[in-house]
Amino acid sequence: MSSSVADPAASRGPDPHGAASARVADHLRTAILDGAIAPGERVRQEEVAQATGSSRIPVREALHLLEAEGLIENEPNKGARVPLLSPHEVDLIYRMRERLEPLALAESLPHLTAADLERLTRLQEDIEADSDVRRFLELDRAFHLLTYSGCHVDPLASMVTRLWNSTQHYRRAFVSMSGPGRMWVVNAEHRLLLDAIERRDVEDGERFLSGHIRRTRIELARHPEVFDRAPTGTHGSPG
Repeated sequence: MSSSVADPAASRGPDPHGAASARVADHLRTAILDGAIAPGERVRQEEVAQATGSSRIPVREALHLLEAEGLIENEPNKGARVPLLSPHEVDLIYRMRERLEPLALAESLPHLTAADLERLTRLQEDIEADSDVRRFLELDRAFHLLTYSGCHVDPLASMVTRLWNSTQHYRRAFVSMSGPGRMWVVNAEHRLLLDAIERRDVEDGERFLSGHIRRTRIELARHPEVFDRAPTGTHGSPG
């Protein structure tokens, strides 16, 4: 059914700041997910603008975008910073993930293609072949988000990504402490999940995924040092 409501954006023409905002958002997103900007660290617009060669407007728009993704929070009269979570907040977010991600997987699984399955297998092979923490985090994120890529319910898909973003720092700290000696557990769980996906078995997929997330939540609770407060400096240019 057609709509008689005009799109206001269409009459305004191209957004002159859109490309710059996307570039700044990519710059900051990468820095936050890689740990170059730590939880609790402030992100000042003028410093980001200088570091990226942008004006304040696209920087402000980029910060709003990252706030929607759960990577930035804006505090009244203080500005933007990377969220710093308490142990209880992280535990609660992981409990949310235990419930929402199996649902996203169930929605996604029927729509995953043969090419998706081949890419998942290659990603897991790359995970098993590389012990670098930063590389693991990139591959692990790509692996799991690809399993949800067939979920076309936007509020669910967006929330899953937001929850992943919120826990990135704590996953990094946990993986760094666990070391390569514990990777066999991750790989075994990934292989079980991959097998369920290849068989299109929603019930097994939900069960394996929920257990995978739950194990990380429980092990994080055993390491309170992960939640040591991060420095609350300012940031403009990721190293």
